[in-house]
Amino acid sequence: MNNELIINEFDKLFPDPKCELNYTKDYELLLSVMLSAQTTDKSVNNVTDKLYKEYNTLEKLSTLNEKDISEYIKRIGFFRTKSNHFYKIVEEIKKIGYVPNDRNYLESLPGVGRKTASVVLGILFDEPSFAVDTHVYRVSKRLKITKEKDNLLVTEKKLKKYFPIDKWNRVNTQMVLFGRYYCTSRKPQCDTCFYKNLCDYTNKKISNK
Repeated sequence: MNNELIINEFDKLFPDPKCELNYTKDYELLLSVMLSAQTTDKSVNNVTDKLYKEYNTLEKLSTLNEKDISEYIKRIGFFRTKSNHFYKIVEEIKKIGYVPNDRNYLESLPGVGRKTASVVLGILFDEPSFAVDTHVYRVSKRLKITKEKDNLLVTEKKLKKYFPIDKWNRVNTQMVLFGRYYCTSRKPQCDTCFYKNLCDYTNKKISNK
């Protein structure tokens, strides 16, 4: 299947794809993406909605210590480590007052890796990016765009080569949503899926019957 067919189907499923993390400020997006590692966007929204409303400026956020932050985010995984990262990111961003369009700077922040930086750059600045999260990693393999042995960086490079650069950000978000709601890790909706004749997961299920 060529990339145009995949893009067309994604556009039918998700005509207006958007990040599902709640934020109103640039640093809130950065912090929420960092917090979303190994947990769901819904879980992050549940803990940050109150936090961002009560501490709605960088100055106010910077008055919180790690223990304070932990009390707000303790319902998500690895909250102690993330509280430390949250605190340090706020301290760093407060020095300049905004989130810069600078991958090297972003990746120098605690808890911010390539994926998080790519999400922030793509959403805030429309920089062509491809953030490979668990959903994108899974879907790209099932659609045979990448191979089982490919690591995250190889997966990113292959996706960038497979899709046109002007589609990267849009398709990236669509792949996340597709993996989240259709091509799930367990019990994916294979019977009604447009890609079922292509997908390795479907073929494996058939071969095992």
